[in-house]
Parts: sequence; structure tokens; C-alpha cells
Amino acid sequence: MTAPLLQARDLHVRYGAVEALSGVSLQVAAGSIVTVIGPNGAGKSTLLNALMGLLPVASGQVQWRGAAPAKTVEARVAAGLCLVPEKRELFATMTVLDNLQLGGWARVKAGDRDQGEQLASVLQRFPRLRERRNQLAGTLSGGERQMLAIGRALMARPTLLMLDEPSLGLAPLIVREIFRIIVALREAGVAILLVEQNARAALAVADHAYLLETGQVVLQGPAAELSRDPAVAASYLGA
Repeated sequence: MTAPLLQARDLHVRYGAVEALSGVSLQVAAGSIVTVIGPNGAGKSTLLNALMGLLPVASGQVQWRGAAPAKTVEARVAAGLCLVPEKRELFATMTVLDNLQLGGWARVKAGDRDQGEQLASVLQRFPRLRERRNQLAGTLSGGERQMLAIGRALMARPTLLMLDEPSLGLAPLIVREIFRIIVALREAGVAILLVEQNARAALAVADHAYLLETGQVVLQGPAAELSRDPAVAASYLGA
């Protein structure tokens, strides 16, 4: 059996005296889509930030490719782990092209010379970004900003891409496009860890799913099975 790409075991994360995650365990296999669904305040974003190294882990273990991950965020990015945060964190006064090139800057500093090739690949995947490559990021629509945030992360050539609420605030037509892109990334060999409140869309594309409530995993399994679970359907699918 192939070892998981990313694994968390009995993860506890605290904000002061408040425990935001209580014994969370999950794993992501190479080339798969894993989704974490749940209500607001369940700890979904906290989980991604802890896995990325942005928050300290009080106890428990995180493993990347079977070993302890690098200590710094920059080193985790270099190792193939990238996060697209909920707020997207774009450089609004810089162009689309500049934002993308910054996403690959660490690779350039490390001596890689394939940025032009990767940029061409990203622009081919996101035709709207190619059309708006000289436009300021702050002038893009919500959907275009999300595409740019994903494209910028792809410039680092991630093995695992973590997405925090990629459909948040987007029109239904754009949501469908974002999820089409997510599926296409899996087909290209990029594993995805998807935190998403749109449970119906997330379960439709995911291979495996975790339901997080009040900082604990209360249900997990193949995404298709969770989508048929009566409790999940009643609480998260509007059924």
C-alpha cells in the first residue's frame, strides 16, 4: 500500500486556552482530492493553517511524504506543499503577470530555470488570466481573483495544493468553473486538500471526505458514501 502524501495524527491546535482542533487525523493520497466539510467555526481553516506551518501544533503529528515536514512555510512550499488562503492574499496593485511570477520566485532563487514553461502552462489553464495578464490584480472580478490565487500557487509546482473555501462569494457559474479546474488539476497529478462550505460541490468531486464539527472529525469515508449519509444530507446538502 502506498504511503499517504500528507498525514495528520491526533492533531491538537489551541488559540490560548481555546482548543480549535481536538485530535484530528486525516490523510491525503497522491493524486487524490480530499475534502473537509463542516459548518462555520468548525476549525477547517485552522486545520489548513496548521498543516502549512502557519499555526503551531500543540500536540499530535504531521507527516509529509512519511517524514516530519520542514519547519518554515517557505521550506514547505519548496517541498511541494502550497496553500491558497480563503482571502486569496493577492498583490492588488501589481499586475496578473507579476503576481504569477512572484509565485515562482522561490524556484528561480533556488536555481530552477523553468519559470517560463510553468507560466505558459498556467496561462493555458486559465485563459482569462492570459487575457488580463497586464491588468492590476485589484481590478479583477471575484472569480478571476480566485483563478489568479490558484495560478500563483501552481507556479511553485506543488505536489499537494490546499484550497480554503475557493467558491466563497462566487456566482454559481464561476463556482462550476472553479470545480472543473480542481478536477483538471487532479488529472494532471496534483493532489488537492479542499476545505469547502459548498458540501454538495465538494463531495461531487472528492475521492475521500471528512466532516469536521467543533474541531473534531465526526465522520469520514469515501465522498460518495458521505453524500448518501442521511445526517450529512439533512445538515449540509439541503435534503
